[in-house]
Amino acid sequence: MTVDPLEIEDTSDWLGCPTELETITHYKLILENEVQELTAQLRKAREDIFGLVKMHGEASAERDSLRTELAKVRSELMDSNRRATEIETKSNWELMANGKHISELTTKLRELSSEKPFDSPFPHQRDNSCT
Repeated sequence: MTVDPLEIEDTSDWLGCPTELETITHYKLILENEVQELTAQLRKAREDIFGLVKMHGEASAERDSLRTELAKVRSELMDSNRRATEIETKSNWELMANGKHISELTTKLRELSSEKPFDSPFPHQRDNSCT
């Protein structure tokens, strides 16, 4: 059998070699498979994005709620600090007034009892080192 040199590259009659139509059909099936897979991946990605957007909305709402609550708590804290400072100031003024009043009464008592104004009313606290 002699083969024409122009037909030496023609392998269409070889056993097991697909024809051009079979090759195109096979390639079409591969592309359809890829399109179906990509469509499924796209659908999954869209669902994931939708879920993330929903989670972001929920997180934003919770953040806003917590910010409002934090502002309220800060306001209450400032009010409490202000009241505590007022109470402390009032208490200090009352203690100073009481101390002054006690001092004045002690001075009057000593004057009436003819004691020296700066002598201690407690005998064991007197300085006896000079006697």
